[in-house]
Amino acid sequence: MISTLLIIVFVLGYAAIAFEHPLKLNKAASALITGVICWTIYILQSESAETVGDELLHHLGEIASILFFLLGAMTIVELIDSHNGFDIITDKIKTTSKSKLLLIVISITFFLSALLDNLTTAIVMTSLCSKLLSEKEDRLWFVGLIVIAANAGGAWSPLGDVTTTMLWIGGQITALNIMKELILPSLAACIIPALIVAYRFKGQQIVAMQQSVSTPKERRDGQIILFSGIGFLVFVPIFKTVTHLPPFMGMLLALGLMWVITTVIHKSKDHEIAERFTVGRALQKIDSPSILFFLGILLAVSSLQSFGLLKDLATLLSNTFKNDFLIGIALGLLSAIVDNVPLVAASQGMYDLSTYPTDHHFWEFLALTTGTGGSAVIIGTAAGVAVMGIEQIDFMWYLKKIGWLALMGFAAGIGVFLLQVWLVG
Repeated sequence: MISTLLIIVFVLGYAAIAFEHPLKLNKAASALITGVICWTIYILQSESAETVGDELLHHLGEIASILFFLLGAMTIVELIDSHNGFDIITDKIKTTSKSKLLLIVISITFFLSALLDNLTTAIVMTSLCSKLLSEKEDRLWFVGLIVIAANAGGAWSPLGDVTTTMLWIGGQITALNIMKELILPSLAACIIPALIVAYRFKGQQIVAMQQSVSTPKERRDGQIILFSGIGFLVFVPIFKTVTHLPPFMGMLLALGLMWVITTVIHKSKDHEIAERFTVGRALQKIDSPSILFFLGILLAVSSLQSFGLLKDLATLLSNTFKNDFLIGIALGLLSAIVDNVPLVAASQGMYDLSTYPTDHHFWEFLALTTGTGGSAVIIGTAAGVAVMGIEQIDFMWYLKKIGWLALMGFAAGIGVFLLQVWLVG
């Protein structure tokens, strides 16, 4: 009875998010209400309120680490933008063809997300597109493909996606093997949707954006902030690997260092002018409702996880399909609705290394499907949530225009993976 009530509340909350525009209710409100009600139902039926409270605080710690990471990355990108740092990159891109530009942007996104991570890369590339494209509709298409490319690029790297990192740390996969086995399937998941949209844009030209006029001093400041910002973002996964601290710690360190650099650069300027380029001003421009939305949706999912519904679901899938690949496909599709992190965590708990040893194709396939399946729905991944806030993408627009493309890529990636397994045996 309680489990049914939890599911009903979650589904209603999800529907309110999906129909944000017809309801004229901000998705953050729907997500926060859903998250709180789900935990309220859970604690009221529990025999130990203290235990549920401890579980909530445990999940809140994990959620906060994602939110602080997101906050830090968005602030650094906003600092680069306020200093016109992206103009240095956009000046190098000479093509006026939308098709060629799309393929350039998607290629950079795919490989950059493997080096950084899909969330940071999506934020950076979305901001870059805002400097390249004047038409809102064009930006929406580009950003939709950026979500697909960032998630696909993150799936084949142990640093590119949270779930791949979890499997790496858990001993289910090794770094070099996952890169070798998933590079081609991930590339297929990215390139098929990109080629379809590139064909749609065939023959179309970009409306030139008005370039900002900068003094040599301002341009130098922009270069310093751009290279410092990108350098610190690349430093974050290195910091995590060396110190074993969570990624948000490296991101907060990067933000602190950027704060020092901006202070030094603008210390001799008038206060009114310098104020426009401070970290404080960048923080004010961050889309706070999107961060609260992320908090609400992750709270709702964590309540389902704590109640045991996600593990029950994973067990049900295992008992129903009794096939590694079908289970992986089902979990990948589910990750578009429910966050892929608890789904992978449930799978890690269900299957030990004696059942599926390190680098078994089940773990590789799970990394691929849960990494790329979430792209079908814009709130299925952290990257999608971030760009949804930046470009104000409508949930239903993404579902209609981009969702089927993501599923095409998802199917292509699975096909390439299965072909590899068949050829290698």
